Amino acid sequence: MKNSWNKVIYRFWAPFYDYFFNSGPFFRARKQIFENLDIKARSKTLFVGVGTGADLQFITDRDISVTAIDLSTEMLDKARTKYESQGFTFKEMDAQNLSFSSESFDVVIANLLLSVVPDPDQCIQEMIRVTRTGGSIVIFDKFAPSSQELPKIKKLIRPIIATMGTDIGRKIERILQPYEDNIRIEEDMSALFNGMYRKIILRKIKT
Repeated sequence: MKNSWNKVIYRFWAPFYDYFFNSGPFFRARKQIFENLDIKARSKTLFVGVGTGADLQFITDRDISVTAIDLSTEMLDKARTKYESQGFTFKEMDAQNLSFSSESFDVVIANLLLSVVPDPDQCIQEMIRVTRTGGSIVIFDKFAPSSQELPKIKKLIRPIIATMGTDIGRKIERILQPYEDNIRIEEDMSALFNGMYRKIILRKIKT
C-alpha cells in the first residue's frame, strides 16, 4: 500500500464509508469505546486518520480541544461539513509525518488507521512523539493474533485485500515492540468480531 493509492481508494470510499463503518456493529463498537474513555476536561485531543468523522459524534459534548487530520481530501471534507461548527480543527496531513511539535497532545486517537497506513511503524512512532508524557493513545483496529500464524486462506487473500486499502495481517505487538520503554499497555480487549478488532489504550511513560 502507498499513500498515492490510498488517496485513490478513499476517494472512492468517501461517499459510502459511513454506510459500512458508521452503522451496525461498527457504530456500536465505536460508541462503546468512547462511552468508557476517560478524557479529562480541556484536554488537547488529536484524531489521526479521522476519515468522515465517524468518531467525532461521540465527543461533541466534551470540554476538549479537538484537532482532526486525514490524508484524504474527500473524507476530510465530509468530516468538516458535519462537525466544523463544533469548533473542531481539521487539517489534511499524512499520519506518518505529523507536522505537530513533540508532546503537543494529551490524547491521540487512531481508529481504523494502523491497518491502512503504508508504514504502521512510522505512524506509531509519530503518534508517540506528539503525545505528552503521561498522555494516552487510543487504538481501535483489526490485528492478527500475536500467538498464531496467519491462516493460509488469509495469506492468499492478504495481497488482494491490500489493494482495497487495508492489511489483515498486521500484529500490534510487533508494531509496538520497539517502543516498549516509552509506552505501557493499559488496556487490550476485544472490541468486535470475537477479537478480530481490538481496543488498545497506551500510556506514554517516557519521551
